[in-house]
Amino acid sequence: MAARAAGLAFGQVPAAPAKPTRLGANLRQRMLKNLNLTADQKTQAKEIRQAAKTAVQPIRQQLQAGRQALGAAVKSGDAAQIQTLSTAQGALQGQALSIRSAALAKLYAILTPDQKTKADQMQQKARQLIQQLKGLGNG
Repeated sequence: MAARAAGLAFGQVPAAPAKPTRLGANLRQRMLKNLNLTADQKTQAKEIRQAAKTAVQPIRQQLQAGRQALGAAVKSGDAAQIQTLSTAQGALQGQALSIRSAALAKLYAILTPDQKTKADQMQQKARQLIQQLKGLGNG
């Protein structure tokens, strides 16, 4: 989650899997490093990330249980249960996204104006890269 904060450098955060991929985590860590945070900012960022991780943990557990229940409903062909569980999963994903987005806002708020500019530029580059990768998949 920590790195997700810098992940797409403080802009809109897409819904993501409950646990970020190692590649994504490495990229986000590198982006945070490129912002040249001060010692105080690093401390604050760590506290923000830890608080968000703690807040999201019970939701992650509920999402995991929901995925298992949804899988069972799919196998049994229970359309009503699939609908109910899917709706519940969406609500939980929304809660997790809200927590992550609030953490991003807090992280963004501790940046200097120059760091914010740099974060915005990194976000734009990341979006462009994602669009290029999507284009490769459609070709």
